[in-house]
This record gives sequence, structure tokens and C-alpha cells, in this order.
Amino acid sequence: MATRRVATVFGGSGFIGRYVVKRLAQQGYIVRIAGRNTEAARPLKPMGAVGQIVPLFASVANEGTVKRAVEGADIVVNAVGILTQTGSATFMKIHKEGAERIARLSKANGVGRMVHISAIGADVNSPSKYGASKGQGEQAVLGAFPAATILRPSLVFGPEDQFFNRFGEIARLSPVMPVICGGTKMQPVYVGDVADAAMAAMASQAAMGKTYELGGPRVWTFREILAYILKQTRRNRRLVDVPIGLARLQASIMQFLPGKPLTPDQLLMLQKDNVVAEGALGLADLGITPTPVELIVPAYISRFQPGGGRRPMAPPPLEE
Repeated sequence: MATRRVATVFGGSGFIGRYVVKRLAQQGYIVRIAGRNTEAARPLKPMGAVGQIVPLFASVANEGTVKRAVEGADIVVNAVGILTQTGSATFMKIHKEGAERIARLSKANGVGRMVHISAIGADVNSPSKYGASKGQGEQAVLGAFPAATILRPSLVFGPEDQFFNRFGEIARLSPVMPVICGGTKMQPVYVGDVADAAMAAMASQAAMGKTYELGGPRVWTFREILAYILKQTRRNRRLVDVPIGLARLQASIMQFLPGKPLTPDQLLMLQKDNVVAEGALGLADLGITPTPVELIVPAYISRFQPGGGRRPMAPPPLEE
């Protein structure tokens, strides 16, 4: 009997990770979901056969638990990432040190392929601590595991996202829609396409050691996205531009609120375009046709419409 292939997904219970887990299970892998919260991984077990999906405690800050998670694995995917720093979970510990630890121990334990999910904007010279740590993480991963494939998605959307859903909720509750850095360009990419890119990279010898920037078929300004959310949620709200000085003041206060709605570091990132660089390898190079926002988003933000989207309503005209 042939030995079954084993894949370890760090952050497998997270937004992107769960889509990767599902695809690995469909291809017959035994999938270890490595993370600090094994309970969060248990709802994913029905994605595979009995015993196929295995929640496994592992902290990227702990050598022993990372080593146990990668031992005997054929493939390792690192989908761990944070948007804000909390306590000991800092950008450097997660994005750089944790990523290096996963890559180094994967290489030392004979893992054949590694995919590291980073982000567009990863740059060691970025003024943003998030962007700089992502850039340092990429360097650390390739230094320890030169054949690893790096994926840099733009803004990732899907039913569980924290972007369209968050602004859908703001559209529902707030009398206005605040716009910060409305001219910033973004290239939203569907979470399923990111997972497909990870699978394609694992299967391609040509992808070894390469970096791919993942974006959707359309470049939007932040203001255009917010106007689209208002249209889809059928909320007549005025788009109100927030001066950058006031935004900095708000961010300095909000970083201390529960959930950290906006931090100074996020504001730095929001001031820079988040699109695929000219000449960069992308989804097309992995054989993937990007999915438009318009095909996915309306279905899951309809719940923010008046009546929860249960009754058909003519959308009101939007104020300019």
C-alpha cells in the first residue's frame, strides 16, 4: 500500500489557511492543521475523511512544537499572519522569527516543498512595521529554504473576510461612510484563488524559489470600493473624506480600543498602493484566472442590507 502524503498548514484554521486545507484534503493529503488553538481547527475536520484532517498544537515561537508539526511532512504551508500586534504576538516574532523557524525546521526535516504566504507591500525598507516584518520574513524563509515559493496577495476577499464585512457593518450602522486615503489603489483577490495559487505552486517545479504577486482582475481605489459596498448594501450614506491629520489622531486613539479598528501602522499601509507590480509573476503564471469582486462579494454582504437582504428593495441613489 502506498504511503499517504502528509501536509502541514500553519495557520490552517485562519481565513486563507482553511481554503488551503480543503484543497489539500480533496487531493488526498493527510493534513495537519498546526496552530495554538486546536479547537478552532476542529470544525474543519469534516472537509476530509475520518482521521484525514488532524488539529495539532504548534506555536511558531516554539522550536519543539514546530519540529513536531513538520516531521514526516511532504509539504508545508505557512499561512500565519497578524494585522495588529498584541502582547507577545509582535510582527517580528510572527512574520520574521516564526517564518524562519518554520522554514529552517522544514528544511532540516526533509520537507520537499514549502509555500509561504506573505503580502504585497512586503519590503524590508517599508516605513510600516507590518510591511517591513513581512519583507524580513521572506528573506528569512528563502535563506533557510531556498526552494520555497512566496505568495504575495493583495487585499484578500471572501465570505469570512475582515474588510468587506467590516465596511458592510459600518454602512449598516453609521450615518456616513468615512474615507481615509480614498485614492489608494487596491487589487482585491479572491481567497479561493490564493488557495489555488498555493496548490499550483506546490505542483510546479518552475515555481520553486519564485515569488508571485496575486491580484484580482480589476484595480480599484479605496473610495470606489466603499462606494461599491454602499451600493451592494443599499445604504444611502455620504462618503466623507477624512483629512490625513485627523486620521492620524484617530489611529493613535483607536489602537488602544478592543479589536484595534485602526492603528498608526495600518494608516501607513493605507497610504501606499496595494497592487501587483509591473512585470511581477502572478496568477496567470500559475494557470489561474482571477475571480472578480462582483462575482463573490454581493452574496455575502447582502446581509447588511435593510431587512438583512431578505426582501428585494430598489437601491436608493447614492450621494456623490
